Amino acid sequence: MRPPVGAPGPGSAAGAESGAGPGPGTGETPAPRPEVRPRGWLQIRWRQFRNAPRPVVRAVMSSLVVAIVLGLGYLAYDVALRHGAVLPGGDLRTLYLVVDIAVVLVVGSVVTWLVVPQPRGSGSSTTRSPWSAALGFFAAVPVCYLVLVVVSQILVPLLG
Repeated sequence: MRPPVGAPGPGSAAGAESGAGPGPGTGETPAPRPEVRPRGWLQIRWRQFRNAPRPVVRAVMSSLVVAIVLGLGYLAYDVALRHGAVLPGGDLRTLYLVVDIAVVLVVGSVVTWLVVPQPRGSGSSTTRSPWSAALGFFAAVPVCYLVLVVVSQILVPLLG
């Protein structure tokens, strides 16, 4: 098979200058490649954690801040009720949890929609889409669950 017209041949000086590397029949051997050590599962996950994409970090952090604040409010409410405080409305812990979850999901979605725009490319205008809000919603679900588990299963028994 012949090279295209105007393309340097395997033994020409232009082929060597272009960085094409040693070709067949030149007598040169390619440089040995360094041996790549495979990483373990934990090393891979730690690297992914350290180099997480900024939009994902923003989505998780916005949900986490709201979930922690509301979780601490639930903790204070629960401890007050366990120690005999008489509050108006009685025991509304279940309602508080429902409102807590709804607020974390909505605030996580809205804040992520505001903070995580789509890539701009070559333009100067910022575009937002429902996908940013969806990222915030799906980041808020496990964050809300984990914060409530830590509060209700770890902190309440320690304080109550």
